[in-house]
Amino acid sequence: MKLNRLLCGCMLLLPFCIQAQDVGYVPPPSSETEEPGMPLRSALNKLGKLHKISFAYSSKLIDSKKVPAVSSTKKPLPEVLDDMLTPLQLQYKKIDEGLYVIQPALISEQNIAVPIKGTVKDKDGQPIPGVTIQVKGTSVGTVSTPEGTFTLNAPDANVTLLFSYIGYDPQEIALEGRTELNVVMATSSSQLEQVVVVGYGTRRKRDLTGAIGSVQGEELTKQPVNTATQGVQGKLAGVQIISSGAPGSQPLVRVRGTGSMLAGAEPLYVVDGVLTNDIRNINTADIVSMDILKDASSAAIYGVRAANGVVIITTKRGKIGKMEVSYNMNAGFREVAHLVKMANSTQYTDYLKDAAPNVTLPGYNVSTNWYDAILRKGFQQVHNISLSGGSEKFLYYFNAGYLTDEGIVNVNKYDRLTIRSNNEYNISDKLKFVAQFSYMRSNTRYVDLQGIYTNTYRASPLIPVMQHGKYGNTAAFGNVGNPVLTIDKNNDKLQEGRVQGTTYLEYSPWKFLKLRSSMSVNQSNFNRKKYNYKFLNDETTFLIAGGNQQRPESQLTMVKEQNQEWLWDNTATFQQRFGDHDLTVLAGYTAQKYQGEYIEGSRRNVPISTDLWYLIAGDPNTSTVTADGDKYARTSILGRVNYSYKDKYLATISFRNDASSRFPSENRNGYFPAVGLGWVLSQESFLKDQQIFDFLKLRGSWGRIGNDNIESNLYILTGSTGQQYFFDGKATLGTSLADIKNRNLKWETTEEYDFGLEFTTLKQRLTGEINYYNKKTIDALVGVKIPGLLGDPDNEYITNAGSFVNKGWEFTLQWKDKINEDFDYTFGGNLTLNDNEVTGLNQGQPLLKGGVGGQGPVTKTDNGHPIGSFFVYDALGVFVDQAAVDAYLNKDGQKIQPDAKPGDLRYRDANNDGRITVDDKIYAGSYQPKLYYGLNAGVNYKGIDLSMDFYGNAGNKIYNGKKAFRYEITDNVESDYADKRWTATRPSATDPRVLSNSMPASTYFIESGNFFRLNNVTLGYTLPKQLLERMKMNRLRICLTSQNLFTVKRFSGFSPEMISTNPKADGFISAQNNSSPLESGIELMPYPTTRTFAAGLNVTF
Repeated sequence: MKLNRLLCGCMLLLPFCIQAQDVGYVPPPSSETEEPGMPLRSALNKLGKLHKISFAYSSKLIDSKKVPAVSSTKKPLPEVLDDMLTPLQLQYKKIDEGLYVIQPALISEQNIAVPIKGTVKDKDGQPIPGVTIQVKGTSVGTVSTPEGTFTLNAPDANVTLLFSYIGYDPQEIALEGRTELNVVMATSSSQLEQVVVVGYGTRRKRDLTGAIGSVQGEELTKQPVNTATQGVQGKLAGVQIISSGAPGSQPLVRVRGTGSMLAGAEPLYVVDGVLTNDIRNINTADIVSMDILKDASSAAIYGVRAANGVVIITTKRGKIGKMEVSYNMNAGFREVAHLVKMANSTQYTDYLKDAAPNVTLPGYNVSTNWYDAILRKGFQQVHNISLSGGSEKFLYYFNAGYLTDEGIVNVNKYDRLTIRSNNEYNISDKLKFVAQFSYMRSNTRYVDLQGIYTNTYRASPLIPVMQHGKYGNTAAFGNVGNPVLTIDKNNDKLQEGRVQGTTYLEYSPWKFLKLRSSMSVNQSNFNRKKYNYKFLNDETTFLIAGGNQQRPESQLTMVKEQNQEWLWDNTATFQQRFGDHDLTVLAGYTAQKYQGEYIEGSRRNVPISTDLWYLIAGDPNTSTVTADGDKYARTSILGRVNYSYKDKYLATISFRNDASSRFPSENRNGYFPAVGLGWVLSQESFLKDQQIFDFLKLRGSWGRIGNDNIESNLYILTGSTGQQYFFDGKATLGTSLADIKNRNLKWETTEEYDFGLEFTTLKQRLTGEINYYNKKTIDALVGVKIPGLLGDPDNEYITNAGSFVNKGWEFTLQWKDKINEDFDYTFGGNLTLNDNEVTGLNQGQPLLKGGVGGQGPVTKTDNGHPIGSFFVYDALGVFVDQAAVDAYLNKDGQKIQPDAKPGDLRYRDANNDGRITVDDKIYAGSYQPKLYYGLNAGVNYKGIDLSMDFYGNAGNKIYNGKKAFRYEITDNVESDYADKRWTATRPSATDPRVLSNSMPASTYFIESGNFFRLNNVTLGYTLPKQLLERMKMNRLRICLTSQNLFTVKRFSGFSPEMISTNPKADGFISAQNNSSPLESGIELMPYPTTRTFAAGLNVTF
């Protein structure tokens, strides 16, 4: 009842408006006569005032026309309109007593001689309904049917026909005696006419006042990627995407820099109205477009969750016409793109002579490459089949997809089944019902990435992988487990299911007003079963007994997690054009609730048979149970006004009020306003005669957005039960304080200014965009150290005590040209310059993070520096001999490093106090790149298409943590270090004699993160239309593609792209990588990036 009253109230407020989607509406004018030469629009305004009527018309139809002669307003209205319109080849049609439609005049049949017919299709052979076909220079015209066919009568068979449709390039075709045409329309080369999803609505790109980047779905499907965002790498300015090679993983996405220190820094994803933080369930083949709201003005409509940008994904829907059946697939293999080359047996033995001369070497005659032992070429394949079509009453789209990815690590595998069904029912001209449903089920065979890669890097090449059915005992020599045994003795499987759905009812009581009520559901479940096999460190398992790699008891761990979330959106949208004024008003209310539960249990001594892998089969005395849960809710009120005058002056105002249960009641509400202004200079009279710009627009915006991506109960004090204490001489069960919480916790808030320039030139061949942004985050959550006597186990107190800024420039240029009907090409690029700086830590405490072995923290976040900056000693090189040690003196003549030996690193006395202490540490760069960029090129010639994508970044640093993290002196070393390290006979000036865990963190371990990568190359061929018609097909395309073909870099580690500090096998719970912004850029043992080679096929019937 409340909803009905709300909707009826909205209707009663707007009874004076009429339909005007594509047409102009004339309000009452202010004069009563029409003068020769007066604009037709003004003349109609006056007639509307005089006769109390309204006129509807296409702006393009009348904007250039003027009244030819004086029309007496004393004549009857029909005569006045005839006098005014007939000379202009126009006519009117009376709809009712108050509304007249102006339209092109019909040519009398006696002048029509030649019937013309034909079809209009897109480049994929699909019919395009609603295309306007007009005889050039006349008002004779028609539109294409739902099947893409058309018929019209032309004055003769030598006229020229004009074809036009929104989103496609217009065409002029001379008949030259032909009476039947088959027309293929190309997607519009003008990005200005593209429709962009802006959150609860759409806008033309030319009308935007904010910064929004868009990628079309067909661009994503060209690449053999498993997650949609991976296909956006390097394509959009201001958007940095870092991918892992792990099957089923989700790339890390950063929009205009790091957006938080402690709260989540990932963007919000909106998939057909469903809000989520995980899009691994989205099939790339289902995507129409991906629009990324980069600035606060665009994202503020999503308020509480928009601080890190918003990624809006729109999936496919049916089109009017007969059923279209489409099948596409690609299959190929993945391999590791780059590995660290480890020392062979000769290099390793030579190293141990200096590092551990007393160690007895094993007697095997081997030189084991442990990476070869655990890695493989993994097969991957993707299959999709879709059905789509419909009528004016019902549109449908259905797709089923299957993906399998073996990964590059032995036994690692990911399988995914997806189903999507999008249906639209037009119940009447005013009422529409839409149901969108998706289902995903995946199975993953996990491997212990951290343990396997750590041991592979450390393991001695002098130990064999396996001989005679027994494992080489790496643990007996060097205290490092055999990584192949680790893989074989663990069986870790995850099954994940996800259901997402949106249904909405849209009612239009008048054509200018839409009322929509939408309900979205997002439900997921995870079931993990991990079995650890029993094995001993005796000679039944290993070639020799000993070491600490053993498991005396088998163990079964089972995890179950369920998450449920619903979102109810209610919006009213008013859209109308009043002459030169275009107005869209949005108002809405949303409510959201989430609840999740997690339980984990384990038992030991579970039988080895897979049929008995149940907890009840294990030893009850070894049971462990862990449970957790979460729930939160949000409610929101939102509104937005879009206004334009003559498509020249643009304004957007939005507001959102969010209430989140994740904050205490006094700080629960957040207010997020935004405003954007645009000025299309190319529409101004003083620029109409210039020949440089086809389109030129200036825009500026300001907005405020929030971030509540934190733990739900971060402000609530918690306690631990089961604690005993003595009271009155008796042991009493009690509760102790678990941690200290901040009752005044509040929102992280981000304010951003954005200024942009957009242009097209050279007959729309060249498109460009320049943006400047200044994004400041205040009240950022940080962990402040507190005295231990306060009772917090971590001695940490989370509070709003930080502020930082991201500011920078974005540049985009794209050239598109069509030489002839057979040949077109494109190339372009984008560049982002970003500067991150901490501007205030209100408690005065720098944040030290990123511990690497015995080195302690290697990052420091403090005022005046980027988040997560490296803070280490400055290594100046190596003492080449004892004379160099003796010569390194302070002003008093004393040795600055008195305990140093030849071959040790020399550190700079940064504070000039004559000794090396913690006060000598310096800031040595950050993991955040100062610039990142993308380049693209493509060419199409007679059905052959070739495209290439490049991307890279510069100005960032990486801490080679795996080199610094030394568990044992017998750990293997990298081949390059083994050849270049200092020795008595080869006194190196760059690499120390020995690497040990006790070495302090220094610039020796910091390397450049700059790289340039050929990300994708695709070569395809589309069969010609004539051949397809004989084969009864609409489209057939074959292609070869490669992902991550080569990388130019200076970093000696696995990959200069750092997605995670330290990957975990159980990261599936949140589907997020676990890389904290305070300690990113430290390479320990990441999953190596992969290179993919694949072949693809696309067939449409």
